[in-house]
Amino acid sequence: MRRFVATYIFLLVGVLTMQAQRVLNQGATQMTQRDQYGNPIDPSTQPDSLPDGSNIESLPPKLYMWQLSETLGERTIVPADTANLNFQNTNLVEGMEGHYNYLGNLGSPRQSRYFNERTAGDDVSFFLEPFSSFRLRPDQVYFTNSNIPYTNLTYYKAGSKVNGEERFKSYFSVNANKRLAFGFNIDYLYGRGYYANQSTAHFNAGLFASYIGKQYQMQAVYNNYFLKMNENGGITDDRYITRPEEMTDVGGSSYIPVNLEQTSNRNHNFYVYLTHRYRLGFSKEVTRIEETQDPVARRRAERDSLEIPKDTIIDEEFVPVTSFIHTLKVERASRRYRAGTEPEDYYANTYYQTGTSNDTTVALSVKNVLGVALLEGFNKYAKAGLTAYISHKFSRYDLMNPNPQENGYDPVRYTEHEVFVGGELAKRQGKTLHYNINGDFGLLDKAIGQFHVNGNIDLNFRIGKDTVNFYARGYVTNTLPAFYMRHYTSNHFQWDNENFSKEFRTKVEGELNIDRWRTNLRASLENLKNYTYFGPDALPTQNGGNIQVLSARLKQDFKLGIFHLDNEVIWQKSSNNDVLPLPDLSLYHNFYLLTKLAKKVLTVQLGADVRYFTEYYAPGYTPAIQQFSLQPEETRVKVGGYPIVNVYANLHLKRTRIFVMMYHINSGSGNRNAFLVPHYPINQRLLKLGVSWNFYD
Repeated sequence: MRRFVATYIFLLVGVLTMQAQRVLNQGATQMTQRDQYGNPIDPSTQPDSLPDGSNIESLPPKLYMWQLSETLGERTIVPADTANLNFQNTNLVEGMEGHYNYLGNLGSPRQSRYFNERTAGDDVSFFLEPFSSFRLRPDQVYFTNSNIPYTNLTYYKAGSKVNGEERFKSYFSVNANKRLAFGFNIDYLYGRGYYANQSTAHFNAGLFASYIGKQYQMQAVYNNYFLKMNENGGITDDRYITRPEEMTDVGGSSYIPVNLEQTSNRNHNFYVYLTHRYRLGFSKEVTRIEETQDPVARRRAERDSLEIPKDTIIDEEFVPVTSFIHTLKVERASRRYRAGTEPEDYYANTYYQTGTSNDTTVALSVKNVLGVALLEGFNKYAKAGLTAYISHKFSRYDLMNPNPQENGYDPVRYTEHEVFVGGELAKRQGKTLHYNINGDFGLLDKAIGQFHVNGNIDLNFRIGKDTVNFYARGYVTNTLPAFYMRHYTSNHFQWDNENFSKEFRTKVEGELNIDRWRTNLRASLENLKNYTYFGPDALPTQNGGNIQVLSARLKQDFKLGIFHLDNEVIWQKSSNNDVLPLPDLSLYHNFYLLTKLAKKVLTVQLGADVRYFTEYYAPGYTPAIQQFSLQPEETRVKVGGYPIVNVYANLHLKRTRIFVMMYHINSGSGNRNAFLVPHYPINQRLLKLGVSWNFYD
């Protein structure tokens, strides 16, 4: 019943969104009445009712999107989400090219095998880091500015009502005027699961607003997340997947025995993010030559086949010199782990009660950043922008009391303050060279001794007819491990690692991109000292030595007529596979034909893709801490060496995208080692569907 109500609400929201768009769009519609000679008629001189033959002309849709840097709120223009290729991969938890290990079900935790994609995460949202396929950080939110309302509705479905999955996404943005825009997004997924006790139900509702004026600029985001996930601890015997002929037929995947029952994790997280700035500068006159907009002069020129006359237009342009910046982020996260019944020896330790668990923790943080920027380009000598800023972050954590018999059951509260000062030197204008150097250093409390310095540069040039892009990136950081790596209390896990050393990391990376050759090559070297991770006992562990990770990624695409072959090859080498295991090789290949039909308004992509990585001892998953941890040495198993093949049809008609995909079509073949996380099999052969609509009117 609840699922029916939820589905009804989301469909209602979609209908209301489209209706609201139509109403709002009326304000952006030009009603042009013309006489028998085609001349425009002044509407103010006409009666209220439209005469027969009147034309209603809508404004052509124009929009642009951008994302922000979280610390200073710098804007980066990004393409609108209207790509017509590989739409079938946009809802895969393993990612577009299959980089992620996950538990098999939609919305389940995941971890990238490609070490360059792993992020440390924020202290407060520590337990949401494995849900990166669903959660959006402030720097991942899309802001939109458009001349008419813009709406996107997307729906994914796979499997049946018993074990299938569904996801509904809605995005709406409208401008009140040229500067002020606002909107909302809704994201709901429900994965019933093909194996027992693994269902997921996640919901996010968010609001966003932006004001982009000459002097004052503002962007604000509110996102509220509810995540529900049942935990089954994996299947009890991998042979149900790898050697089913040796096992008793249980009657389907949902009847395969699993380790946990009546066990779940619940996460609730919300954040409010605001960045705004006031710019000081001066105005200057700008002269430009444009075609005249006088309809009589234009018609005469068209009639006589003459060049359309030009008008000289003199405008005032605002040139910003200095910005005063303020960024605020307030975030709260809570987590509850419940188990109605637990196997006697599933966890090594029990501190509160046997056979059942009810673990909770709550975290809150408030961060403010104040900055002053001298902007790039206000005169010919200002070749780069310079920013100085100071930040303060207050964090509060409530943990279960480790000694309830002595101290009662009131939670133990930790508070931390971090004060950093930092600066940024950046060149973002121009076409040939861009660079950015950013660093901050801790001054007070937990920030003392911590620092972050990172930089990147891109050089864009032409060799003959080829456009070549070269990127170089690097960073040096010295940071404390996350709070929950230092302190945690629960029924089965407790630790107090106040003596953990700071993690010292250095990294250099280069990337070469040649559009005409369809080639992208990326290589990096990273050194980690005091690397902190979850060990085989699922407890935080720190490696005091140095670990190096060397990686290279080649993306090479080929085209012959309507036939395409896209390829990605990733090679990685960890100097300590016992502490930081990584597969040596990861592959992605996508072979398809791409053509246009129906007078070239229908784009058709038909093909198959394959994901593969070499065997390695991948981290396992521990439900009670909702994290990936190394496998115990005596029972560890390898995953990998097994291809995952999908066959699909992807269609794009004007503003609508549709796909049909047979996921894991090779299920049950080869070595049958269909695991991305030890003891968590991926879904068997499964038909997936998806549709996405963009509405501009």
